[in-house]
Amino acid sequence: MGIDATTPGDGEVTLVFSLGAARSLADPAAAFADARRWSRHVGIVANEADAVASFARDHGLDNDYELTNWDKWGTLAEIREESAAPRCVFVGTTRADERVATETGYEYLRVVEAAEKAGWELSDPGADGGGTADGRGDGRFARLRGAVRDALSRFR
Repeated sequence: MGIDATTPGDGEVTLVFSLGAARSLADPAAAFADARRWSRHVGIVANEADAVASFARDHGLDNDYELTNWDKWGTLAEIREESAAPRCVFVGTTRADERVATETGYEYLRVVEAAEKAGWELSDPGADGGGTADGRGDGRFARLRGAVRDALSRFR
């Protein structure tokens, strides 16, 4: 089961963040609280379930999506299938995120666009995870930065 039915909202959107997009938010807890006002479900998916759990725990986030043995593709497909919301939106950082969103039937928004529309602040100007100024790239630096940030947060 991809959606945790214990935390449903009554909004029109199922909102899913890639881990890179969630890491890009200056205040993930505030963004999630805001999104819960107008979303039926809000959460994070990634191929690394442990990294998602760690990030959610470190930031006090309730992730509405169960991450089991699926990769990001399988999890998104399962969430889409189980969601009763009229819209499913995937917020990501890379072209690969855009591809998985399109292939699994989601609307795709880059984190920069989502933050602008919702009024959320990003952690830094390059936080969209792209390798270039226009946000294109594979996001390797963003993933590395996030992994280092997560590792350092364990020592706080």
